[in-house]
Amino acid sequence: MKLGTVSLLAASLLLTGTVIARATPPPEQYVNDAAIMDDGLPRLLSAYGFFADAAAQEPVPHVYPYRLNTPLYSDGAEKLRFVYRPAGTQIAASGEGLLDLPVGSALIKTFAFGEGEDRRLIETRVLLHRADGWLALPYLWNEEQTDARLAVAGARIDLTTPRGEDISYRVPNKNQCKECHGLGGEVVPIGPKARNLSGDWLKQMVAAGHIDRMPQGGDQLPLWEHRGKASVEDAARAYLDVNCAHCHRPGATASNSGLDLRWEQEDPRALGIMKRPVAAGRGAGDLLFDIVPGDPDASILLHRMMVSEPGVAMPELGKATVDEDGVEAVRKWIAGMEPR
Repeated sequence: MKLGTVSLLAASLLLTGTVIARATPPPEQYVNDAAIMDDGLPRLLSAYGFFADAAAQEPVPHVYPYRLNTPLYSDGAEKLRFVYRPAGTQIAASGEGLLDLPVGSALIKTFAFGEGEDRRLIETRVLLHRADGWLALPYLWNEEQTDARLAVAGARIDLTTPRGEDISYRVPNKNQCKECHGLGGEVVPIGPKARNLSGDWLKQMVAAGHIDRMPQGGDQLPLWEHRGKASVEDAARAYLDVNCAHCHRPGATASNSGLDLRWEQEDPRALGIMKRPVAAGRGAGDLLFDIVPGDPDASILLHRMMVSEPGVAMPELGKATVDEDGVEAVRKWIAGMEPR
């Protein structure tokens, strides 16, 4: 065989090899199911394998981003939400309420401030559905934005909100997570209720087999950025359902208040209308009723939304500033009620 022929053959093989290499897809990344299910507390967020690019919050396959129509206010933080279900399982829809996530699932929520290149990931909270129930864990991002470390004791971070307010942002400790996620003595998710999820997202998840069926009553709450197109009552009731009802409902941590601020509640007294407070303490100020129809400034509920003083401000956890948009929505609702 002549040398030129050998070189030609080698070049041909090399080219073939190159073609084969290029045709081979990159290995798919998978979530570490053992990190979710085992008894331990992973020290780093990266141990779960939720993200292909953590800094960009780019999820791996089988981790699905979602948003809520009306979100919970957290000092203006951007929220990046994801849900993971393990292979061979399916999420069950049960009416307009919470999706029933199988054991081995996880909910991931990252809090970020700033935009574009200035965006900083502050914390990521994970809810892990283990065999003995849900476990809530907070993770604090490092300065390099490469990973987040378990913060069992919580943390304080000085930052500036989108409204320009300098605050000491609180990352909740492990036990404080239970204050919002506690119901009937157990830890439960509070976000992904079918009524507060996009109809298009639900359809896509059902079509892909991730959810067993289209839930009845889904996509009811208004998109918060389009709340001006919704009724005044719907905007206010959606806000109260998302921001307050996880505590102010039967069986939750503030059930002794007698308030039930869930979306489906129709009893005026349970909503606080002409109801005297039973557990407000100094939070009531010199006001007499939770809601006085037609008179927002005489209503304890709005009074507590309008202050940032610890012990008076509501909600007690998860924010340090007043949500002016939320105050406006609830003020309009109360002002529009027929005086009694």
